[in-house]
Amino acid sequence: MKGNFNNRIAIFSFKTLALILLLSPLSASAQSKTAEKSKDPNQIIQEEKFIEINGIEQWVTIKGDRSKPAILFIHGGPGSPISPYSDNLYKEFEKDFIIVQWDQRGSGRTFGRSAPPELTPEYLQANPLTLDQMANDGVVLTQYLLKHLGKRKLILFGTSWGSALGVKIVCKQPDLFYAYVGHSQIVTPGIDPVLYDKLYKIAESKSDKDALDVLNAIGKPPYDRAKKTGQLLRIVKKYEKAASEPAPEDWFVESPAYNNEKDSQNRADGDDYSFVNYTGDSKLGVASMSAGIDLMRDNAEFKVPVYLIQGNEDILTPKEASEKYFSHIKAPQKKYYLLPKTAHGFNKYVLDTQYKIFKSIKTDNR
Repeated sequence: MKGNFNNRIAIFSFKTLALILLLSPLSASAQSKTAEKSKDPNQIIQEEKFIEINGIEQWVTIKGDRSKPAILFIHGGPGSPISPYSDNLYKEFEKDFIIVQWDQRGSGRTFGRSAPPELTPEYLQANPLTLDQMANDGVVLTQYLLKHLGKRKLILFGTSWGSALGVKIVCKQPDLFYAYVGHSQIVTPGIDPVLYDKLYKIAESKSDKDALDVLNAIGKPPYDRAKKTGQLLRIVKKYEKAASEPAPEDWFVESPAYNNEKDSQNRADGDDYSFVNYTGDSKLGVASMSAGIDLMRDNAEFKVPVYLIQGNEDILTPKEASEKYFSHIKAPQKKYYLLPKTAHGFNKYVLDTQYKIFKSIKTDNR
């Protein structure tokens, strides 16, 4: 992006928060190398390509053992794809699954494929994102994957923003999926006075003058400017980080193919574009696509098994909300995993639990 608009929008970029979701306990270890050796080379699939989905080309990576069940990952943000970090996060999983990463509409390489020279208010107004639009993208992508991989169904995983999108996808077309696994499950958007009051109390207890100054300046939500939401979320991130067990920073490194100026710019610009659409902004003339999300009201009945992974220290999507939603859910089977020393992002507990759940899901390996 260029110009003064870049300076304004960068202030409230959601990237610093969403990146927490990519931290994991896995790396390119000797264990994963051993797993590679054990694979039948004729069964290995390693594809990275653009696929046309509902009128635009979208970036998809498909890696793993063709004979194993396939998992479609719905990333958070919105606007923060997992694809640049998938080899660090999920290489070990590839011996037992096909791992599919998707840069959603408005994110990463998908955004970069048709990105404007400058992200202006006019572009934002002319190119809105909607939850229904992105859910339709997810259904079309799943239909493509089933045919391409010769599978009958997939496992669907969604994290943070991706948990709201994932629920919409699986409820829209349940016959395409074996199960839904949600992490840091959104129920309703969490930027509300309850969250503000909780942060204020924490800041007071810590005598955190910097946080108190910001909270007093922006006041209580709801906010009509994305910048204020971004300022609040930075405080959330700080307090969550202090209360949870993180993953080492060296795991959070882009794969070589993504570690370049063009991809970095596309991720940053897509993050800004998606975040403004998520929160809405009255001055920029952008409606909020999160404002109407209420899964308790709209998506409590599932035709597939549901598994929710919740961090005990999660402030942004707290256990109180997800526990209430889980109790309200009707599904053929459901399980709830409350993890210690875990906030909104990924850590060893989260990925270990993902693997445990994925392995427990009954599939026909087709």
